[in-house]
Formats: sequence, structure tokens, C-alpha cells
Amino acid sequence: MSSSLHNAAPSALGYLYQSQWPLLELLRRSEERPDCAITLELHDDVAWERDGTPTELLQLKHHLRAGRGLGDKDVDIWRTLRAWMDTQDVGDPEGPTLTMVTTQTAGPHSAAAALRPLERDVKRALALLEAAAADSTAEVSAGWRRQFLNLDPAVRAVFVARIYLLDAAPLIRDLDDAVRRVLRWALPRGHEDTFMGLLWSWWHAKVVDLLQGRRRRVNAVDVAVKIDELRDQFTRDNLPTLVQPEHFDPAEEVTYLDRRFVQQLRWVGTPARLIQKAIIDYYRAYAQTARWIDDDLIGLDELEAFEARLRDEWEREYEWMVAELPADADEDAKRRAGLRLLREALDRTGIRVRDRYDEAFFCRGKHHELADAGRVGWHPEFADRVGSLLLAGSQ
Repeated sequence: MSSSLHNAAPSALGYLYQSQWPLLELLRRSEERPDCAITLELHDDVAWERDGTPTELLQLKHHLRAGRGLGDKDVDIWRTLRAWMDTQDVGDPEGPTLTMVTTQTAGPHSAAAALRPLERDVKRALALLEAAAADSTAEVSAGWRRQFLNLDPAVRAVFVARIYLLDAAPLIRDLDDAVRRVLRWALPRGHEDTFMGLLWSWWHAKVVDLLQGRRRRVNAVDVAVKIDELRDQFTRDNLPTLVQPEHFDPAEEVTYLDRRFVQQLRWVGTPARLIQKAIIDYYRAYAQTARWIDDDLIGLDELEAFEARLRDEWEREYEWMVAELPADADEDAKRRAGLRLLREALDRTGIRVRDRYDEAFFCRGKHHELADAGRVGWHPEFADRVGSLLLAGSQ
């Protein structure tokens, strides 16, 4: 089993590389192609298109041994040519550019080297590929080489003239550093890792949309807008959201059912579905706070001041609730009053930890944190009930 997993690793890394490399491509070439977009597995592994028409098709080849030279008889060369011969009118001089991107380095004096953008010698590349196709004895590429040689000479010349090679591409382990170099102007100082984590998370979601057909393309404007949005979250009056609803494992819900904040919700008759949502808000706010502190995005004093504002507002509304209850109020009346207080508190999201951080879950989750600590409550007699819980827990 270990051997099987090991053998599958290069293919898995290749697919992962194919999903991550386009972000670097978009960032590097967005200025020269502002009206173009990237597609995945639509026209080719990766493609640039304009107005729905592909302008460049890219085949990506990732190898763990980046230093290995790429020769004219290598399988990667002929597998790539086969892919284009099978899907393209190879003799169309107006057809899209055909680009092979590889982590390998083209061998000196090879056809691949002659197809680099800055060292192009198409005639030489054609002659070397024809010679390699005729001379190679590799069985795996025999059919592809024969297909190449069977092309009309004029068609073959046009085909090779459309091909470009981008070799020595960064390995998958180096892609993040390559993206960071392009974005060095945008990265928030001291929080680069957090920023990049958010950017990659967004990009991977877009890749899934592309592969599932929910989205056709991603363009440079999409990426630029996201980068601006992320930069804005790292300003003095804002914060990034690092914990999403999907980060909560529903299987963990049962571990929260005996928490004091859940007990407090039950005391006022909170519907079960809203209790589930409250658990997610609690988890997200708690995990969010921990992430912010770990990443040095906020200080404990600022969080304590925020909680104090929440508690002060709650205390005012709680006292109004108690004052308006008649002395002979029964349990049903107390529950209704408490549920109303709960709803008003959770709907009041104007109190913010930072002026422009307006994620409602954080304010709601913090209310549940305070309720879990017994510092706020919803039932008129919550303090006595929480005290009873604490007493029972200590026995």
C-alpha cells in the first residue's frame, strides 16, 4: 500500500500543480493581457481566452527532479505534441499559441531550447523534432512520433511555429514563494502567511468552480479585486475573517450540547435549529479570536474592551426586561421575555470589535461566549441557574 501511494504521488502533485500554477500565471501576465481570462480543463490543461476564444493553450508538466534535462526524445515532449495534434487544427496559422510549461530545463542545443520565447529558432526546432521522431526507439511514444511525421511538411512547419516552451518553471513547493514575490507590494507586513492563506483558499474555491463547470473563467480583474479586498481587511479599522462556517465539523455538535451557553438558550425555549446556529457562531467566534491573537492581529485589551461594551449593552436591556416583568410572572412569561432579550441582543450587531469589521457571527458568538462564562444571560433567573450548574459540576 505504501508503494502504491508513493507511485500515485507524482500524479497527484501534477494535478495540484495544474490547479495552483494558473494563479501565478494570472499575476505575472495580467498587465500584458488585461482583456483575457484563464480557463482550466476546458480548451486544454490551462488556457488563455479572449471573448470565449482560446488564444493560448498550455500543457503543464511537473517533475520532482527539476534539474533533469528535457531532451527531444523525452516522453513529455511527444505526449504534449500528441495532445495538441489530437485536439487542434495544427496547420492553422491563426490558431492559438501552444505553450508547454515544465519544471525541467531544456537540454542545450535541443528543440525545446530553440522554442523558448527569447531564443526562438523554429527551423532548427522543426529539424531536431523530425530527427528525434525518426531516430527514437521508445515504444511509448512510437505512435505519437509517427503521427507527427505523417503530417504534411507544410502543416508540420506551421504546427511547430505555434509552439513555445517555458522551462525551469517553479516546483509546486516553490509556487507560494513565487506568488509572494509578485505580490510583495500587497502583502501586509507581519501577516504575510495569513494573507497568503486567505488568497490560496479563495483561489482553490475558484478552481473547484472551474472544474465543476459552475464558472467558465477567472480573469486578472477577479484576482485584483480579491487582493484589494484582502488588503483592506488588514487595515487598522478592519480584520480578516479566518474561520468560515464550513470549518465547523457537524459531528462535533454533540460536544457542545451540555455547555452553559446552550443550557441558557434552552431555558428561554430557543428552537433547536437556532441552537445549532448558535453553536456554529460560538465555535467561529472562539476560533476566530484564537487565530487573531496567534497572528498578532489584535490585542487582548481590545477584545476585552469589546466584550465590556457588549456586556454593558446587555445589562441595560436585561434590567429593562426584569423591571417590566410583573412580580407574579409565571415561567412561561419569563421564558418569553428572555427569548425576546436573546433575539434583540443577537440582532444588535452595531457594536463592533473594529469600526469596519461587520461580520454578524462574531458579535453573536461573543454573546454566547459571555453566556457560557455566566457573565450574561437571557432568562430573568439565569444567574441562580448558572450558579446551580456550577455547584452541581463541583460535586
